[in-house]
Amino acid sequence: MAAARFLQLTDVAEILNISSSQTYALVRSGELPAIKIGGRGQWRVERAALEDYISRCYTETKAFVSTHPLGREELAED
Repeated sequence: MAAARFLQLTDVAEILNISSSQTYALVRSGELPAIKIGGRGQWRVERAALEDYISRCYTETKAFVSTHPLGREELAED
């Protein structure tokens, strides 16, 4: 069986190892694209959008680490 195209927020939370409320905050802020479907307005995140989000996080983290290097002197102080 093929993987589902859309994920529930609880599925996204499990994949990212974060809480459901953190996932909802990512969606509401627009940081993680999602759609509301159905009469009750259930949130769904497209699997491809989640993979794009994860890739962006890797890129942003790499940029942060390169501009905020942790030198050996700082390691020795801890």
